Amino acid sequence: MKIFDYKKYHFLGIGGIGVSAIARMLFLRGKTVTGSDNSQSEITDDLEKLGIKVFIGQKAENLEKDTEVVIYSVAIKEDNPEILEAKKRGLVCLSNPQMLGELSKERFTIAVSGTHGKTTTTAMIGHILKKAGLDPTVIVGSKILGENTNFLAGGSKYLVVEACEYKRSFLNLSPSILIITNIEADHLDYYKDLEDIQNAFKELEQRVPKEGFVVKESDYKKIKTDFTLLAPGKHNILNAQAAIKTAEILGIPEEKSKEYLSDFKGTWRRLEYKGKKNNNVFYDDYAHHPTEIKASLSALCEKYPDREIVCVFEPHQQSRTKLFFNDFVEALKLADKVFIAPIFITRETDDGITTNKTLSDAINLNTKKDVAFPVKDADELKILIENIKSPKPLCVVLMGAGNIYKWTGEIINNKNKVLAMSKKFVKLF
Repeated sequence: MKIFDYKKYHFLGIGGIGVSAIARMLFLRGKTVTGSDNSQSEITDDLEKLGIKVFIGQKAENLEKDTEVVIYSVAIKEDNPEILEAKKRGLVCLSNPQMLGELSKERFTIAVSGTHGKTTTTAMIGHILKKAGLDPTVIVGSKILGENTNFLAGGSKYLVVEACEYKRSFLNLSPSILIITNIEADHLDYYKDLEDIQNAFKELEQRVPKEGFVVKESDYKKIKTDFTLLAPGKHNILNAQAAIKTAEILGIPEEKSKEYLSDFKGTWRRLEYKGKKNNNVFYDDYAHHPTEIKASLSALCEKYPDREIVCVFEPHQQSRTKLFFNDFVEALKLADKVFIAPIFITRETDDGITTNKTLSDAINLNTKKDVAFPVKDADELKILIENIKSPKPLCVVLMGAGNIYKWTGEIINNKNKVLAMSKKFVKLF
Protein backbone atom coordinates (compact mmCIF):
# COMPACT_ATOMS: atom_id res chain seq x y z
CA MET A 1 0.00 0.00 0.00
CA LYS A 2 1.39 3.41 -0.98
CA ILE A 3 1.96 5.93 1.80
CA PHE A 4 -0.63 8.36 0.40
CA ASP A 5 -3.35 5.67 0.17
CA TYR A 6 -4.04 5.46 3.91
CA LYS A 7 -7.02 7.22 5.46
CA LYS A 8 -5.87 8.51 8.86
CA TYR A 9 -2.57 10.20 9.76
CA HIS A 10 -1.22 11.51 13.05
CA PHE A 11 1.60 14.10 13.22
CA LEU A 12 4.05 14.52 16.09
CA GLY A 13 5.37 18.07 16.32
CA ILE A 14 2.54 19.33 14.13
CA GLY A 15 3.29 22.91 15.20
CA GLY A 16 6.58 22.76 13.32
CA ILE A 17 6.55 24.69 10.07
CA GLY A 18 7.66 21.73 7.93
CA VAL A 19 5.44 19.14 9.58
CA SER A 20 2.38 21.38 9.41
CA ALA A 21 2.79 21.74 5.62
CA ILE A 22 2.47 17.99 5.04
CA ALA A 23 -0.45 17.86 7.50
CA ARG A 24 -2.22 20.57 5.48
CA MET A 25 -1.53 18.74 2.23
CA LEU A 26 -3.03 15.45 3.44
CA PHE A 27 -6.02 17.19 4.99
CA LEU A 28 -6.72 18.97 1.71
CA ARG A 29 -6.48 15.60 -0.04
CA GLY A 30 -9.44 14.48 2.04
CA LYS A 31 -7.52 12.49 4.66
CA THR A 32 -8.31 12.47 8.37
CA VAL A 33 -5.48 14.27 10.16
CA THR A 34 -4.68 14.70 13.84
CA GLY A 35 -1.53 15.93 15.54
CA SER A 36 0.18 16.90 18.75
CA ASP A 37 2.72 19.45 19.93
CA ASN A 38 4.23 20.51 23.22
CA SER A 39 2.79 24.01 23.02
CA GLN A 40 0.07 26.04 21.37
CA SER A 41 1.20 28.44 18.66
CA GLU A 42 -0.04 30.51 15.76
CA ILE A 43 0.56 27.48 13.53
CA THR A 44 -1.47 25.07 15.69
CA ASP A 45 -4.25 27.66 15.88
CA ASP A 46 -4.30 27.90 12.07
CA LEU A 47 -4.47 24.11 11.74
CA GLU A 48 -7.38 23.89 14.16
CA LYS A 49 -9.24 26.58 12.22
CA LEU A 50 -8.71 24.43 9.12
CA GLY A 51 -10.39 21.50 10.89
CA ILE A 52 -7.42 19.46 12.12
CA LYS A 53 -7.60 18.14 15.69
CA VAL A 54 -4.49 19.21 17.62
CA PHE A 55 -3.52 17.87 21.05
CA ILE A 56 -1.32 20.10 23.22
CA GLY A 57 1.06 17.83 25.12
CA GLN A 58 2.29 14.48 23.86
CA LYS A 59 0.99 11.23 25.32
CA ALA A 60 0.12 7.75 24.06
CA GLU A 61 -3.65 8.27 24.17
CA ASN A 62 -3.39 11.02 21.53
CA LEU A 63 -3.14 8.24 18.94
CA GLU A 64 -6.76 7.46 18.21
CA LYS A 65 -7.82 3.86 17.57
CA ASP A 66 -8.14 4.15 13.80
CA THR A 67 -4.78 5.91 13.26
CA GLU A 68 -2.82 4.19 10.48
CA VAL A 69 0.27 6.33 9.88
CA VAL A 70 2.39 8.38 12.28
CA ILE A 71 4.58 11.15 10.86
CA TYR A 72 7.06 12.82 13.16
CA SER A 73 9.38 15.82 13.24
CA VAL A 74 13.11 15.07 13.21
CA ALA A 75 13.24 16.87 16.57
CA ILE A 76 11.10 14.13 18.18
CA LYS A 77 13.08 11.77 20.40
CA GLU A 78 12.85 7.96 20.23
CA ASP A 79 11.43 7.72 23.75
CA ASN A 80 8.47 9.98 22.90
CA PRO A 81 5.33 8.26 24.29
CA GLU A 82 3.45 8.60 21.01
CA ILE A 83 6.31 7.07 19.02
CA LEU A 84 6.51 4.19 21.49
CA GLU A 85 2.76 3.66 21.25
CA ALA A 86 2.85 3.73 17.44
CA LYS A 87 5.61 1.12 17.33
CA LYS A 88 3.77 -1.00 19.89
CA ARG A 89 0.72 -1.04 17.59
CA GLY A 90 2.85 -1.72 14.52
CA LEU A 91 1.73 1.45 12.76
CA VAL A 92 3.55 2.88 9.76
CA CYS A 93 6.04 5.48 11.07
CA LEU A 94 7.88 7.98 8.88
CA SER A 95 9.84 11.13 9.60
CA ASN A 96 8.55 14.28 7.96
CA PRO A 97 11.56 14.40 5.57
CA GLN A 98 10.83 10.80 4.52
CA MET A 99 7.21 11.76 3.83
CA LEU A 100 8.38 14.75 1.80
CA GLY A 101 10.69 12.41 -0.09
CA GLU A 102 7.74 10.22 -1.06
CA LEU A 103 5.93 13.28 -2.41
CA SER A 104 9.07 14.30 -4.28
CA LYS A 105 9.11 10.97 -6.14
CA GLU A 106 5.69 11.80 -7.59
CA ARG A 107 6.58 15.25 -8.94
CA PHE A 108 9.10 17.25 -10.94
CA THR A 109 10.85 18.63 -7.89
CA ILE A 110 12.46 22.04 -7.64
CA ALA A 111 14.39 21.95 -4.35
CA VAL A 112 15.82 25.08 -2.74
CA SER A 113 18.70 24.45 -0.34
CA GLY A 114 21.29 26.57 1.46
CA THR A 115 22.19 27.86 4.88
CA HIS A 116 20.40 31.17 4.29
CA GLY A 117 17.71 32.44 1.95
CA LYS A 118 16.01 29.18 1.07
CA THR A 119 12.60 30.07 2.51
CA THR A 120 12.25 33.37 0.64
CA THR A 121 13.74 31.90 -2.56
CA THR A 122 11.31 28.96 -2.43
CA ALA A 123 8.37 31.32 -1.99
CA MET A 124 9.62 33.56 -4.83
CA ILE A 125 9.92 30.63 -7.23
CA GLY A 126 6.43 29.46 -6.28
CA HIS A 127 5.10 32.99 -6.81
CA ILE A 128 6.65 33.26 -10.29
CA LEU A 129 5.46 29.82 -11.39
CA LYS A 130 1.95 30.47 -10.11
CA LYS A 131 1.68 33.81 -11.94
CA ALA A 132 3.09 32.19 -15.09
CA GLY A 133 0.25 29.65 -15.02
CA LEU A 134 2.36 26.60 -14.17
CA ASP A 135 0.15 25.80 -11.14
CA PRO A 136 2.87 24.43 -8.82
CA THR A 137 2.53 22.71 -5.45
CA VAL A 138 4.63 24.76 -3.02
CA ILE A 139 5.95 23.79 0.42
CA VAL A 140 7.75 26.58 2.27
CA GLY A 141 9.41 26.79 5.69
CA SER A 142 7.23 29.77 6.56
CA LYS A 143 3.83 31.17 5.72
CA ILE A 144 3.61 33.06 2.43
CA LEU A 145 2.28 36.54 3.13
CA GLY A 146 -0.96 37.12 1.27
CA GLU A 147 -1.67 33.39 1.22
CA ASN A 148 -1.36 32.82 5.00
CA THR A 149 -0.17 29.25 4.48
CA ASN A 150 3.05 27.30 4.07
CA PHE A 151 1.43 24.94 1.57
CA LEU A 152 -0.07 25.72 -1.84
CA ALA A 153 -1.82 22.86 -3.59
CA GLY A 154 -1.17 22.84 -7.34
CA GLY A 155 -2.52 20.69 -10.13
CA SER A 156 0.61 20.39 -12.26
CA LYS A 157 3.67 18.14 -12.07
CA TYR A 158 5.78 20.85 -10.41
CA LEU A 159 6.72 20.69 -6.73
CA VAL A 160 8.66 23.64 -5.30
CA VAL A 161 10.05 22.72 -1.91
CA GLU A 162 12.42 24.04 0.71
CA ALA A 163 15.23 21.53 1.27
CA CYS A 164 16.36 21.52 4.91
CA GLU A 165 19.92 20.41 5.67
CA TYR A 166 19.36 19.62 9.36
CA LYS A 167 20.20 15.96 10.02
CA ARG A 168 20.67 15.58 6.25
CA SER A 169 16.88 15.73 5.83
CA PHE A 170 17.18 16.96 2.24
CA LEU A 171 18.75 13.66 1.12
CA ASN A 172 15.22 12.22 1.05
CA LEU A 173 14.37 14.46 -1.93
CA SER A 174 14.65 13.63 -5.63
CA PRO A 175 15.28 17.04 -7.20
CA SER A 176 15.12 17.69 -10.94
CA ILE A 177 16.29 21.25 -10.29
CA LEU A 178 18.42 21.98 -7.23
CA ILE A 179 19.17 25.51 -6.06
CA ILE A 180 22.02 26.02 -3.57
CA THR A 181 21.92 29.58 -2.24
CA ASN A 182 25.02 29.34 -0.02
CA ILE A 183 26.78 26.99 2.41
CA GLU A 184 28.00 28.05 5.84
CA ALA A 185 28.68 26.38 9.17
CA ASP A 186 25.44 25.82 11.09
CA HIS A 187 23.63 23.04 12.96
CA LEU A 188 26.93 22.11 14.55
CA ASP A 189 25.03 20.20 17.23
CA TYR A 190 24.63 17.63 14.43
CA TYR A 191 27.36 18.26 11.85
CA LYS A 192 31.03 17.84 12.80
CA ASP A 193 32.26 20.92 10.94
CA LEU A 194 31.88 22.94 7.74
CA GLU A 195 33.44 20.15 5.66
CA ASP A 196 30.81 17.73 6.94
CA ILE A 197 28.08 20.17 5.88
CA GLN A 198 29.67 20.63 2.44
CA ASN A 199 29.79 16.86 1.99
CA ALA A 200 26.06 16.65 2.72
CA PHE A 201 25.36 19.21 -0.01
CA LYS A 202 27.59 17.23 -2.41
CA GLU A 203 25.48 14.15 -1.68
CA LEU A 204 22.37 16.18 -2.48
CA GLU A 205 23.87 17.33 -5.79
CA GLN A 206 24.49 13.69 -6.70
CA ARG A 207 20.75 13.04 -6.43
CA VAL A 208 20.08 15.37 -9.37
CA PRO A 209 19.80 13.35 -12.63
CA LYS A 210 22.05 14.06 -15.62
CA GLU A 211 19.22 15.81 -17.43
CA GLY A 212 18.55 17.97 -14.34
CA PHE A 213 19.99 21.31 -13.25
CA VAL A 214 22.01 22.58 -10.30
CA VAL A 215 21.77 26.35 -9.79
CA LYS A 216 24.44 28.08 -7.67
CA GLU A 217 25.22 31.69 -6.82
CA SER A 218 27.81 31.89 -9.60
CA ASP A 219 24.99 31.05 -12.06
CA TYR A 220 22.37 33.54 -10.92
CA LYS A 221 24.46 36.46 -9.66
CA LYS A 222 24.97 37.52 -13.30
CA ILE A 223 21.31 38.48 -13.64
CA LYS A 224 20.84 42.25 -13.81
CA THR A 225 19.36 43.85 -10.72
CA ASP A 226 17.13 46.24 -12.66
CA PHE A 227 14.04 45.33 -10.66
CA THR A 228 12.41 46.38 -7.41
CA LEU A 229 11.13 44.31 -4.51
CA LEU A 230 8.79 45.06 -1.66
CA ALA A 231 11.14 43.22 0.73
CA PRO A 232 14.23 45.27 1.68
CA GLY A 233 17.85 44.14 1.62
CA LYS A 234 20.63 43.05 -0.73
CA HIS A 235 20.12 39.46 0.41
CA ASN A 236 16.60 39.53 -1.02
CA ILE A 237 17.97 40.76 -4.35
CA LEU A 238 20.15 37.62 -4.37
CA ASN A 239 17.15 35.46 -3.50
CA ALA A 240 15.24 37.04 -6.39
CA GLN A 241 18.12 36.42 -8.81
CA ALA A 242 18.09 32.74 -7.84
CA ALA A 243 14.34 32.55 -8.41
CA ILE A 244 14.59 34.32 -11.78
CA LYS A 245 17.35 31.97 -12.98
CA THR A 246 15.31 28.93 -11.93
CA ALA A 247 12.23 30.20 -13.72
CA GLU A 248 14.33 30.76 -16.84
CA ILE A 249 15.20 27.03 -16.87
CA LEU A 250 11.45 26.34 -16.97
CA GLY A 251 10.98 28.65 -19.95
CA ILE A 252 9.79 31.78 -18.17
CA PRO A 253 11.49 34.90 -19.62
CA GLU A 254 13.66 36.94 -17.24
CA GLU A 255 11.64 40.11 -17.75
CA LYS A 256 8.40 38.31 -16.93
CA SER A 257 9.84 36.95 -13.68
CA LYS A 258 11.00 40.42 -12.66
CA GLU A 259 7.52 41.74 -13.36
CA TYR A 260 5.91 38.96 -11.32
CA LEU A 261 8.21 39.57 -8.34
CA SER A 262 7.29 43.25 -8.12
CA ASP A 263 4.24 42.37 -6.01
CA PHE A 264 5.75 39.52 -4.01
CA LYS A 265 4.82 40.31 -0.40
CA GLY A 266 7.39 38.09 1.31
CA THR A 267 7.06 35.41 3.95
CA TRP A 268 6.12 35.26 7.60
CA ARG A 269 8.93 36.37 9.92
CA ARG A 270 11.40 37.24 7.13
CA LEU A 271 11.79 40.98 7.80
CA GLU A 272 8.03 41.11 8.05
CA TYR A 273 6.63 44.58 8.65
CA LYS A 274 4.27 44.39 11.63
CA GLY A 275 3.06 47.95 11.99
CA LYS A 276 3.66 51.37 13.51
CA LYS A 277 3.10 52.74 16.99
CA ASN A 278 4.00 56.20 18.30
CA ASN A 279 5.80 56.84 14.99
CA ASN A 280 8.03 53.78 15.61
CA VAL A 281 8.01 50.97 13.05
CA PHE A 282 8.15 47.29 14.01
CA TYR A 283 9.51 44.25 12.17
CA ASP A 284 9.61 40.55 12.95
CA ASP A 285 12.45 38.38 11.65
CA TYR A 286 13.54 34.74 11.83
CA ALA A 287 17.28 35.52 11.73
CA HIS A 288 19.16 33.32 14.20
CA HIS A 289 22.59 32.93 12.55
CA PRO A 290 25.13 35.81 12.57
CA THR A 291 25.13 36.07 8.77
CA GLU A 292 21.34 36.38 8.73
CA ILE A 293 21.39 38.98 11.51
CA LYS A 294 23.94 41.08 9.61
CA ALA A 295 21.86 40.88 6.43
CA SER A 296 18.63 41.90 8.16
CA LEU A 297 20.12 44.72 10.23
CA SER A 298 22.01 46.05 7.21
CA ALA A 299 18.77 46.05 5.22
CA LEU A 300 16.96 48.02 7.93
CA CYS A 301 19.86 50.49 8.34
CA GLU A 302 19.72 51.10 4.59
CA LYS A 303 15.94 51.45 4.51
CA TYR A 304 15.71 53.66 7.62
CA PRO A 305 18.77 55.93 7.80
CA ASP A 306 16.79 58.45 9.86
CA ARG A 307 15.65 56.00 12.53
CA GLU A 308 17.40 54.48 15.52
CA ILE A 309 17.65 50.72 14.98
CA VAL A 310 16.63 48.68 18.02
CA CYS A 311 17.22 44.92 17.82
CA VAL A 312 15.52 42.49 20.20
CA PHE A 313 17.32 39.17 19.77
CA GLU A 314 16.42 35.76 21.14
CA PRO A 315 19.43 33.41 20.78
CA HIS A 316 18.39 29.99 19.48
CA GLN A 317 20.09 26.99 21.11
CA GLN A 318 22.91 27.31 23.58
CA SER A 319 25.29 25.31 21.37
CA ARG A 320 24.83 27.77 18.49
CA THR A 321 25.25 30.74 20.82
CA LYS A 322 28.54 29.34 22.13
CA LEU A 323 29.95 28.34 18.75
CA PHE A 324 29.19 31.68 17.09
CA PHE A 325 29.48 33.88 20.19
CA ASN A 326 31.98 36.39 18.77
CA ASP A 327 30.15 36.45 15.43
CA PHE A 328 26.90 37.29 17.22
CA VAL A 329 28.67 40.17 18.96
CA GLU A 330 29.91 41.54 15.62
CA ALA A 331 26.51 41.18 13.96
CA LEU A 332 24.38 42.63 16.74
CA LYS A 333 26.50 45.73 17.24
CA LEU A 334 25.12 46.99 13.90
CA ALA A 335 22.03 48.04 15.87
CA ASP A 336 21.96 51.23 17.95
CA LYS A 337 20.45 49.38 20.91
CA VAL A 338 20.19 45.65 21.57
CA PHE A 339 17.95 43.78 23.99
CA ILE A 340 18.81 40.10 24.46
CA ALA A 341 16.03 37.72 25.48
CA PRO A 342 16.74 34.47 27.34
CA ILE A 343 18.24 31.77 25.11
CA PHE A 344 15.58 29.57 23.50
CA ILE A 345 16.68 26.01 24.26
CA THR A 346 15.33 22.77 22.82
CA ARG A 347 17.09 19.41 22.42
CA GLU A 348 19.77 20.66 24.86
CA THR A 349 20.42 21.16 28.58
CA ASP A 350 21.06 24.66 29.92
CA ASP A 351 24.54 24.81 31.45
CA GLY A 352 23.88 28.23 33.01
CA ILE A 353 27.21 29.57 31.71
CA THR A 354 26.30 31.13 28.36
CA THR A 355 23.31 33.42 28.89
CA ASN A 356 21.65 36.52 27.49
CA LYS A 357 23.63 38.52 30.06
CA THR A 358 27.03 37.17 28.94
CA LEU A 359 26.16 38.04 25.35
CA SER A 360 24.98 41.54 26.33
CA ASP A 361 28.12 42.15 28.36
CA ALA A 362 30.31 41.06 25.44
CA ILE A 363 28.58 43.49 23.05
CA ASN A 364 29.09 46.35 25.49
CA LEU A 365 32.73 45.42 26.00
CA ASN A 366 33.28 45.33 22.25
CA THR A 367 31.53 48.63 21.52
CA LYS A 368 32.78 50.28 24.73
CA LYS A 369 29.25 51.59 25.19
CA ASP A 370 26.16 50.54 27.14
CA VAL A 371 24.09 49.55 24.10
CA ALA A 372 23.06 45.97 24.99
CA PHE A 373 20.86 44.78 27.84
CA PRO A 374 19.43 41.39 28.86
CA VAL A 375 15.64 41.32 29.27
CA LYS A 376 13.68 38.64 31.04
CA ASP A 377 10.32 38.72 29.25
CA ALA A 378 7.92 40.61 26.98
CA ASP A 379 6.48 42.64 29.85
CA GLU A 380 9.87 44.12 30.72
CA LEU A 381 10.69 44.70 27.06
CA LYS A 382 7.51 46.55 26.16
CA ILE A 383 7.98 48.95 29.07
CA LEU A 384 11.52 49.66 27.92
CA ILE A 385 10.48 50.24 24.30
CA GLU A 386 7.75 52.65 25.40
CA ASN A 387 10.22 54.68 27.46
CA ILE A 388 13.26 54.94 25.20
CA LYS A 389 14.16 58.57 24.66
CA SER A 390 15.75 59.19 21.31
CA PRO A 391 16.02 62.26 19.05
CA LYS A 392 14.97 59.96 16.21
CA PRO A 393 11.99 57.64 15.81
CA LEU A 394 12.73 53.94 16.24
CA CYS A 395 12.83 50.94 13.96
CA VAL A 396 12.37 47.93 16.25
CA VAL A 397 13.07 44.43 14.96
CA LEU A 398 12.45 41.28 16.98
CA MET A 399 14.71 38.42 15.83
CA GLY A 400 15.04 34.74 16.51
CA ALA A 401 13.83 31.26 15.57
CA GLY A 402 12.11 30.53 18.89
CA ASN A 403 9.13 32.23 20.52
CA ILE A 404 10.24 35.85 20.20
CA TYR A 405 7.57 36.47 17.56
CA LYS A 406 4.95 36.17 20.29
CA TRP A 407 6.36 39.32 21.91
CA THR A 408 5.76 41.52 18.86
CA GLY A 409 2.01 41.84 19.20
CA GLU A 410 2.26 42.46 22.93
CA ILE A 411 4.61 45.38 22.36
CA ILE A 412 2.61 46.99 19.57
CA ASN A 413 -0.75 46.54 21.30
CA ASN A 414 0.46 47.60 24.74
CA LYS A 415 -0.92 50.89 26.04
CA ASN A 416 1.52 53.61 26.95
CA LYS A 417 3.17 53.03 30.31
CA VAL A 418 5.46 55.22 32.36
CA LEU A 419 6.94 53.06 35.09
CA ALA A 420 10.01 53.27 37.29
CA MET A 421 12.97 51.75 35.47
CA SER A 422 15.57 49.45 36.94
CA LYS A 423 18.94 51.17 37.48
CA LYS A 424 20.53 48.96 34.83
CA PHE A 425 18.43 50.70 32.16
CA VAL A 426 18.75 54.28 33.36
CA LYS A 427 21.26 55.26 30.62
CA LEU A 428 18.68 54.42 27.97
CA PHE A 429 16.21 57.06 29.01
